[in-house]
Amino acid sequence: MKAKALAFLLLPLTLCATFAFASEPAPAREAQELIEELVVDIGQYKEKAKSHVEGLLEELSLADPDLGSRWERIADLWLSLDADLTLHEGILPDGLPDSEELCLVALGFQLEPDGSMKEELLGRLGVVLESAKKYPKAYVLCTGGGTAAENPAATEAGEMAKWLLEHGVEEDRLIVEDQSLTTAQNAIFSYDILTTRYPQVKQLAILSSDYHIATGHLLFEAEAILRCDTPGEEALTVVSNAAWPAPSGQLSSMFQAGALIELSGDTETAFEIYYDTYDIHALPLLK
Repeated sequence: MKAKALAFLLLPLTLCATFAFASEPAPAREAQELIEELVVDIGQYKEKAKSHVEGLLEELSLADPDLGSRWERIADLWLSLDADLTLHEGILPDGLPDSEELCLVALGFQLEPDGSMKEELLGRLGVVLESAKKYPKAYVLCTGGGTAAENPAATEAGEMAKWLLEHGVEEDRLIVEDQSLTTAQNAIFSYDILTTRYPQVKQLAILSSDYHIATGHLLFEAEAILRCDTPGEEALTVVSNAAWPAPSGQLSSMFQAGALIELSGDTETAFEIYYDTYDIHALPLLK
């Protein structure tokens, strides 16, 4: 009888404890988890994810106000590029500064096994050359590392710079970034070079294949947003582009998501997305 009475008395306490536990707020999530979820949501759902992304940005701002501000700018940039980006085919448009303030960023493309350049990279270089002639005082940054399977000495940037030099671009205008193997690394390593060795450069123009321009613009500007001392006071800004019309090729918005995650520092997850092994179904459903 005493045991039953004791159990009866303990029952309300147990229920109270259970309800108290259930009403406790969920533990705050790490900033990186929030960043990756919002980036993948945009990559997968674009504008349809807007309300969910806004909630994630609010949560991120509570966890880290500085990161919240930066990633809000990146999310806005990404969605605006998806809706409004204008491609300039063949040559840069009029109206850019013809000075050392401008740098033409020539994005590389995988080399042949022997280190020679493929047709697509030569096509991109034609656009770079015409644009360099139009803006003869601007710098030209060639970016891309060693992608020749049978020639480890060859790099995309090195071959590009050599070709441009042979076609009349002055050597003192050429900047070579030859360590990167992804577009995200193009942005990271180029930012390092430009901000430390060429502080006079303030504006960038992205030159690549047409399907690659949006990704290049997004990553170079996002890197500047992430690396600046104060959001809104970026050292570098992407102001224009020139595109080679590729006969084929595309980069999905999920590829862009992977690249942004690489910029955030999580290379492992980025490469899961690049190689299509990332499980999108692990994310919460959009409401």
